[in-house]
Amino acid sequence: MSEVLESDQRIRKSNELIKYAKEDHRNQELVISIIEKCGMPTLKEVSQKQMDAIWLGLQHSTEEIRKKYFPQIEKAVKNGDLSKQQYALMKDRMLMDEGKPQIYGSQIENGKLYKLENPETVNERRKEMGLEPIEDYLKYFNIQFNPN
Repeated sequence: MSEVLESDQRIRKSNELIKYAKEDHRNQELVISIIEKCGMPTLKEVSQKQMDAIWLGLQHSTEEIRKKYFPQIEKAVKNGDLSKQQYALMKDRMLMDEGKPQIYGSQIENGKLYKLENPETVNERRKEMGLEPIEDYLKYFNIQFNPN
């Protein structure tokens, strides 16, 4: 699983899109294989780094895969095996997949914040999930937050 995490991040930092797709597919197959054969691991069985790699493999997989395994992600968050931040990022990604407004403001599309449900209260929701204020988050992308 450490290999999944390292290869995912190495490829994303290199900006080579063709490699992204190939690496995502390989990582997705490995993560699914583990979950299907052994079930969703817990921190009693694997390290935090390995749990993060499993989450990352699912986060960067297809819409169908995210949807299928999201209940297991929710359970892992409730059990403390994954973070609320990871839940928020995947939930927003899934809402974006469905063309719906995101809840936590974690998804960027074409250099802009993807549509957001109730933008005036987003920081309250982000705080509940342990996320930084939206204004600070968007600075990483050189995006100004405009709640209107």
